[in-house]
Amino acid sequence: MGKKKAIIIDEKTPLLLLAGPMFFELFLNTMVNNVDTLMLSHYDQYAPGAVGNANTIMFMMNILFNVIATATSVVVAQYLGAKQFNKMNMIYTLAVAVNFVIGVVLSGVFCAANPLIMDFLHVSNEMRPYSMIYVYIVGGAGFLTALFNVMLQILRCNGHTKIGVWVTVGINIVNIGGNYLFLYGPLSYLNLGVAGVAISTVAARLLAVIAVFVFFFVMKIGKISLRFLKPFPGTLLLKMIKIGLPTAGENLTYNLYQTTLLSFVNAMGNDAVNARAYCNTLISFAMIFSNACAMSTQIITGHLVGAGKNEEAYKRVFKTLRTSMPITIALASINALLCRYTLLAFTDNPNIIALGQTIMIVDIFVEMGRCLNMTFGSSLKAAGAYVFPLIMGILFNWGLGLTTGYFVGVAMGVGVAGIFAGTAADECIRGLIVMYYWYKKKWMGKSVVDNKKDLFLSHKHRGALSSGYHSGK
Repeated sequence: MGKKKAIIIDEKTPLLLLAGPMFFELFLNTMVNNVDTLMLSHYDQYAPGAVGNANTIMFMMNILFNVIATATSVVVAQYLGAKQFNKMNMIYTLAVAVNFVIGVVLSGVFCAANPLIMDFLHVSNEMRPYSMIYVYIVGGAGFLTALFNVMLQILRCNGHTKIGVWVTVGINIVNIGGNYLFLYGPLSYLNLGVAGVAISTVAARLLAVIAVFVFFFVMKIGKISLRFLKPFPGTLLLKMIKIGLPTAGENLTYNLYQTTLLSFVNAMGNDAVNARAYCNTLISFAMIFSNACAMSTQIITGHLVGAGKNEEAYKRVFKTLRTSMPITIALASINALLCRYTLLAFTDNPNIIALGQTIMIVDIFVEMGRCLNMTFGSSLKAAGAYVFPLIMGILFNWGLGLTTGYFVGVAMGVGVAGIFAGTAADECIRGLIVMYYWYKKKWMGKSVVDNKKDLFLSHKHRGALSSGYHSGK
């Protein structure tokens, strides 16, 4: 049953067969994050900006959770491509166990550091209580996100991309229903507000984790048991950390850079903070298509590189860009044209709407560069070249994006749109350099799998150990 529904991943796999479900999953996932902002905007004028601040912290936490989750995606895709089925259950168990431990530890650390983070972000006195309670509740249950992320990568790499859509539909229903109960429904008398929204978010994520584990076992994709870690695969864990840390480091440096930019915006007043929060909600819808294409290409690239098909991988990534770039530009342009109307869903403050219109025009260039970075950066990581994107991220986030954002936004007095201009300069120039690195084929020969050695081993074990995955051959 599960074998028939899994997508066969090779050089002939249509991009949209993977990207389509991922697009809807990301779209619905974006709805989960942004429905809080929308519903809270009608509850309290300070709550949306406060949750925007809190979500910046949540995103930073998720980056750290993705150290192992990202490595899992690369390792699982390459080993499945090389048909090394004998190692899959060990990889699954190791990824889940390690990410759970990391999740519990980081949830505690972020909750303990909550007041210090608020001080660093210069969160206003009106927004601070809301931001802190959201971090305590959602951040305290962050280990749920850690488990969900790693399981979702495992399912995707095995060709089960649609499960993410159905689970996210369920998350939306629970989250919206919970928000309504606490803000306007039968539980509104508790006057929990932001705390109620946070509780419904955690409840939705708990059900999502249960759902992906049930799917994994019912479809017999593989097994998860601590007995697969005896003897403990220390070498494999080090390999996964070696892959995951640069990727997480790249994302972390980007988020710290964005957090620093947010501190600039917080100093510009509450209207600027809310304009940024509302615009990020609209922007998230514009970027999800290119993100879905990049994630799909990463999985396909991992399978192809694992199978030793480097030329096919090389051509496939440029083919993705020809699809994702025009659509990304179109979506960002539509956002800019319609934002004077769409922003009315959040606020009728004319100052916020005026700020938002300028932001959305600048964002067209941000999305162009981001499309390049996501497409080629994800593929480089899938091929095993995970250090170069990190180096480029550090150099350009801080050396170009931050300095340009500060100069244009703060020193020149342009405001929050100037902050976005710095991000646009960073994304576009860095994206062109990362694309050139892929074009020059500098990533070849950096595969996680030793094809000659591993393909020999896989032929030996294939008959007895391929029950957890259908290769389609």
